[in-house]
Amino acid sequence: MNMITLNNEAQIPQLGIGVYQVRSADCGPALACAFDVGYRSVDTANAYLNERAVGAAIRDSGLSREDIFVTSKLWPPDFRYDKAVVAIDRTLARLGTGYVDLLLLHQQYGDYRGAWKAMEEAVADGKVRTLGVSNFNQRRFTDLVSGAKILPAVAQVECHPYFQQRELKEFLAPFATVLEAWYPLGHADRGLLAEPLFARLGEKHGKSPVQVILRWHLQSGNIAIPRSTNPEHIRSNFDIFDFALTSEEMASIAELDRNRPFFRMPDWVGRIIFPAARINFDKRQR
Repeated sequence: MNMITLNNEAQIPQLGIGVYQVRSADCGPALACAFDVGYRSVDTANAYLNERAVGAAIRDSGLSREDIFVTSKLWPPDFRYDKAVVAIDRTLARLGTGYVDLLLLHQQYGDYRGAWKAMEEAVADGKVRTLGVSNFNQRRFTDLVSGAKILPAVAQVECHPYFQQRELKEFLAPFATVLEAWYPLGHADRGLLAEPLFARLGEKHGKSPVQVILRWHLQSGNIAIPRSTNPEHIRSNFDIFDFALTSEEMASIAELDRNRPFFRMPDWVGRIIFPAARINFDKRQR
């Protein structure tokens, strides 16, 4: 497994497994397979409603807690200092992992600066090891860090060969903030996966187009968290450490960049909906 050293000297596996839209009942089998294969990083969130299932899978794995990197996220209705304090403790209780390796602000709306203060205190108290953001643009990232004591170590955003996020990565570089890719395979877009370039490179290296794309992420310095509950896909996604793309091949993939995401949401929708989207995370988890 490749490891990336973050700006607080913590290390995160460069390839993890995500559980977005994975039912709690499916988390256990999927993560059991992932841990058996060699994954040691899991990405969940309050809003995924499966934190309890993730925690149970970690305990059932028989692996040492220190060997698994756990990421979760706070949802905007809890983006106020006092609410964030409570939300962090509830996430810890649902996970049952003692601490969270990486805690992210899930969206860039609401009182994220108040929530960040609570997150910084959680680091000081040993409840959280590392802080980061998810789905923040440059303007709101700048606003957050202007009053922060701890700089975000990770920025989780949509990223794939059609949306390579070069401008954002250049912006994040002075903060030593690492990009973590959701939709690393473009939400399994048929057009992306059927690109002739990936077929050619896959044939050359004895790999699938998906494996070529994930290898591109690693060599681009991204953290990737593909989601799957299919054991075959989980194993295949992990089988990317025995080959390397040449600089010429990386340059060819760079030419595929359209700078266009698959997921796009008007800012006004986020400002209205996310802060008001009340979810009882405890009652709705199974």
